[in-house]
Amino acid sequence: MTSNESLVNDEYLIGVENRALAATPGPWISFVEGRDHTSGSSFVRTQAQDIEFSGATAADQDFIANARQDIPVLIAEIRRLRERAKNVL
Repeated sequence: MTSNESLVNDEYLIGVENRALAATPGPWISFVEGRDHTSGSSFVRTQAQDIEFSGATAADQDFIANARQDIPVLIAEIRRLRERAKNVL
């Protein structure tokens, strides 16, 4: 890879987008026992069902839950900036 090549090429971006589109629709919300509620286990609430984790830290769980909302926004921003860059050049 040269210094002018993007780490996020079109093929990679499409792959990320397809994985996001295949996942259960958002929003996903992280509920950590002891932080967000006092009984039961830590889980991520989705529109379809709750997802429980084993061995994940609260930070891991929050990252996973928020990725469902963050990834589509980041993809849209990358595309917006690429389109803007094309119009500038």
